[in-house]
Amino acid sequence: MLLTIRSLSKSFPGTRALDAVDFDLAAGEVHALLGENGAGKSTLIKCLTGAYSRDAGEIRLDGAPVSPASTSEAQELGIGTVYQEVNLLPNLTVAQNLTFGREPRRFGLIDGRAQADMAREMLRGYGLDIDVTRDLGSYSVAVQQVVAIARAVALSGKVLILDEPTASLDAAEVRMLFDVVRDLRDRGLGIVFVSHFLDQVFELCDRLTVLRNGQKITTERVADLDRVKLIGHMLGRELDDAIETAEHSPAAAQEAPEILRFEGIGRAGVVAPFDLSVRRGEVIGLAGLLGSGRTESAELLFGVRTAQTGTARDADGPVAHATPREAVRAGFGFAPEDRKTDGIVADLSVRENIILAMQARRGWTRPIPRAEQARLADEYIAKLDIRTSDAEKPIGELSGGNQQKVVLARWLAMNPRFLILDEPTRGIDVGAHAEILRLIRDMTDAGMSMLVISSEFDELVAAADRIVVLRDRRHTRELTGAEVATDEIVRAIAAADPREAAAS
Repeated sequence: MLLTIRSLSKSFPGTRALDAVDFDLAAGEVHALLGENGAGKSTLIKCLTGAYSRDAGEIRLDGAPVSPASTSEAQELGIGTVYQEVNLLPNLTVAQNLTFGREPRRFGLIDGRAQADMAREMLRGYGLDIDVTRDLGSYSVAVQQVVAIARAVALSGKVLILDEPTASLDAAEVRMLFDVVRDLRDRGLGIVFVSHFLDQVFELCDRLTVLRNGQKITTERVADLDRVKLIGHMLGRELDDAIETAEHSPAAAQEAPEILRFEGIGRAGVVAPFDLSVRRGEVIGLAGLLGSGRTESAELLFGVRTAQTGTARDADGPVAHATPREAVRAGFGFAPEDRKTDGIVADLSVRENIILAMQARRGWTRPIPRAEQARLADEYIAKLDIRTSDAEKPIGELSGGNQQKVVLARWLAMNPRFLILDEPTRGIDVGAHAEILRLIRDMTDAGMSMLVISSEFDELVAAADRIVVLRDRRHTRELTGAEVATDEIVRAIAAADPREAAAS
């Protein structure tokens, strides 16, 4: 084996990120490293490349033990990494990026002509014929990726780690990159391919390893593994698990009046155009693996990302939602996945966090009277059972579940007609989890419509009236009625193409 990792362990305060993980990489192999958020993929890569020091375990390269203390030392040993966000300098030329730190010199000065010739020679083996004297930032992301790969291979040349390299590429650019990767594999490099796109894994990779909760679950040949089994490994549940679900009433949801219709909403490289109808008082679930386009779909609907195509309408005509401000005016709300970064202002009080959206809609020149703020805060603290000593306590001092309730209170105070919840129960305890699900149902019973995104398929099945399934940035299937079940979600995700998903 070119690379052998045995019993690799790494802990952080309160978290065991890697627990005695084994991993092998052969020369001339593309090996996929898979797992959902928190699985341990990034930690393994950082231990391998010297960004983290490992707590225990052994790394061998060409049979010899290695312990890189930095990324530069890892490169000297032969281990290079290319990330989704290209870690080169866009304001420098292609040639300058390729030769940075080892520029050819003449009389003590950089020889520009020799530097350009050196860069052209480096790129010749990648089928890339470009002007190396132009700034790197003037080229597409795909070209930048190939330049980054060429530099990494030149600096290392044994192991190449590609961390989500196709996340920002279109189909033609992915094919170009895959041609480069296959050529490097044929030259004898060992390539670790980290991706959330299962179609790409099955197309490109020879073997795969699945991590979950810091532990290795399996290593298998891609040709010997079917998609349903792979997803079971990643999610930690088998397809035929018995699931206790809430009772659904698809007929009632279908009979409710439609309040919004989105048609052809999409953005190149983010999410393929999709349609979505929204009926009064229903919960629409969005299901898919990490990287499938769930959050991106929500951001397009709320104007966090600008849609390049599509329209939105209600009974009164077109609805503007190109920016969050327009979306709020249209009666939309959005509780983002990362509540600590995007949802709360930790140093502000519970009261101040609750009235944020209302105040933004009114405009900061028309402040909500302090007495009205206090009344609203007290009302929603009681209504949602937010556990706080008082409304003036900084929200950053509350538990995760109570912070999530404050974010919900913010939007309830706005009384939106359409509320988007992205991972509303992530990182909260079991009791708060149940309360959030109860609140979702209470709000929809009162007539509010919701779009709920969750990695927990059981949770979606329990909460949603219908579920839209995404794969590889496409909305591929809608589940209704008896189809709203965990095994149907997994089958739809595992289907080889959208037509198979619709037929399954």
